[in-house]
Amino acid sequence: MCLPVSLLQVLLVFAKEDSQSNGFCWACEKANFRCSMARTPESALECFLEKHHDLVIIDHRHSRHFDAEALCRSIRAVNSSENTVIVAVVKRYVISFFLFVTRYVENANMMACYNELLQLEHGEVRAQFKLRAGNAIFTALEQSQEAIEITSEDQVIQYVNPAYESIMGYQQGELIGKEIIEVPKSEKNKPDLLETINSCIRKGKEWQGIYYAKKKNGDSIQQNVKITPVIGQGGSQRRHSSMARIHSMTIEAPITKVINIINAAQESSPMPVAEALDRVLEILRTTELYSPQLGTKDEDPHTNDLVGGLMTVSRRSFKKFETTQPHHLPSHLTTPLSLSDIPPRIAQTMENEDSWDFDIFNLEAATLKRPLTYLGLKIFSRFGVCEFLNCPEATLRSWLQVIEANYHSSNSYHNSTHAADVLHATAYFLCKERVKQSLDPIDEVAALIAATVHDVDHPGRTNSFLCNAGSELAILYNDTAVLESHHAALAFQITTRDDKCNIFKNIERNEYRTLRQAIIDMVLATEMTKHFEHVNKFVNSINKPLAALEENGNRILVKRMLIKCADISNPCRPQELCIEWAGRISEEYFAQTDEEKRQGLPVVMPVFDRNTCSIPKSQISFIDYFITDMFDAWDAFADLPNLMQHLDNNFKYWKGLDERKLHSLRPPPE
Repeated sequence: MCLPVSLLQVLLVFAKEDSQSNGFCWACEKANFRCSMARTPESALECFLEKHHDLVIIDHRHSRHFDAEALCRSIRAVNSSENTVIVAVVKRYVISFFLFVTRYVENANMMACYNELLQLEHGEVRAQFKLRAGNAIFTALEQSQEAIEITSEDQVIQYVNPAYESIMGYQQGELIGKEIIEVPKSEKNKPDLLETINSCIRKGKEWQGIYYAKKKNGDSIQQNVKITPVIGQGGSQRRHSSMARIHSMTIEAPITKVINIINAAQESSPMPVAEALDRVLEILRTTELYSPQLGTKDEDPHTNDLVGGLMTVSRRSFKKFETTQPHHLPSHLTTPLSLSDIPPRIAQTMENEDSWDFDIFNLEAATLKRPLTYLGLKIFSRFGVCEFLNCPEATLRSWLQVIEANYHSSNSYHNSTHAADVLHATAYFLCKERVKQSLDPIDEVAALIAATVHDVDHPGRTNSFLCNAGSELAILYNDTAVLESHHAALAFQITTRDDKCNIFKNIERNEYRTLRQAIIDMVLATEMTKHFEHVNKFVNSINKPLAALEENGNRILVKRMLIKCADISNPCRPQELCIEWAGRISEEYFAQTDEEKRQGLPVVMPVFDRNTCSIPKSQISFIDYFITDMFDAWDAFADLPNLMQHLDNNFKYWKGLDERKLHSLRPPPE
């Protein structure tokens, strides 16, 4: 039975217009669905009673606007809602709902909304449509004057209609569940007739002809019979079996196993599910599994430029760009102060270093742009790093100083203050209860070291710039994770070349290898081309119990997420700190654009032109595209309400400036 699905009727229930409701409106238009919008439960119910929608999407993110579950119950009370699919839009990854057919975790990306609608159409909605149509068809069968009998593939009788009962003299209960051969046959049929019919049916062909049936009272009755085979999966089964063989390999990669499992599931699935799984396979066979699709460049040039500058590499022009050589330990730093001898003014600025609202810029000023050494001494001491590494404090001090000496103080953003800020955020996250339960002591030490070195010798230019400029680093690392590979490699080169700063000198070899691998993995995780891969893998793992996290090696996902969030946590800092960081990263991007123009290189982020750029717009795009989803997931795992409140406040601040069409960091003086 092939039923054409008419244009879907979709009802959107959102109290206020926002990017999420606009995303679903756009998706409905693109999918050519009929879309209605309701702002209140009353208007939603009235609209549903008028049109009896196939799909209802209710905003369940803000209980202060209306009670989404009460509305769902009201719709379900309507008789015609039996086959309606109702979806809740929710904010968190860990919430479950029983009233709704399914839930959609808030994601305003238009292509995400469009994909969700298509999956609903080909899954739940089409299944409900067939169920509704099936009920109507059975009603028609009941009213038919023709005798109708339905059997399974094993020739077990599943249904007979009232006309069959009347003509043949049997009651349904006497036939249902019996094999056809158990029902008496008339001797007037040719001996090979049944075999002829069965052979035809096995080939998937319809048989029509004269057949003598025996009534319950023993009389034979001549009937003009049509027997039609209903092929559920038929050809699809053979095709999927063939595909499974194609994808069968002696040594299977995980993705191959996934595809084989899906192929096997298709063989026994109803047609709507098999079709949906076909689309799943198409997605799995692409290379861009994690990166959301952006619209046209005109829709949001700030987001497009951020993505282009941070996540892609263009190769249209090559010019020589030299990188600096690593610095040795400066002579004036060779006799560092001990932790107990830190000057009172500096010690005072670090009193609240375990608070999220700690002001790193005060420490930068107090230490004359050497905050990493002092903050590192205090945080590493608090976590017992020297004890874990069996390392003298003097060696740790020398190591911190030489690492800091290899950060470029001339960079407005990627300098040792940023490294100290990331170290501070990392230490803060490591103290959260669920993070502590998920990680081992060696993971904590690896995270603190990775945060300290994650941007060492950063030249203040993006990977795209280095590749376009034909830098030695880009050539060395084949245009792949250029800076991150350099940071990790240089950190170990600096550390191990001199015993005075080799913090790994006294640990056992296998422990060193484990620690080294963890540090490298975390530093490489800060590279933005795999941002969405890391976030999505983490999201898929956070609902597992802690024991499962450890058993499955998903501690790696936690550590990657930890350092990623620490690295780009600026929008979650108190507002004044957030504004200062926004100004610094903008200046660094402005300087890159200036240099690209001077050297005739491709301008990878054209919106970061110091004469025309809107800093509020760039921050809004960065938060929307990179920050919100990632910190929603990290908050669901680590419980960080203060960070989420800062994020909300900062987003509103940038929105306010943008609505006033201001391009600056702050509004003009009153």
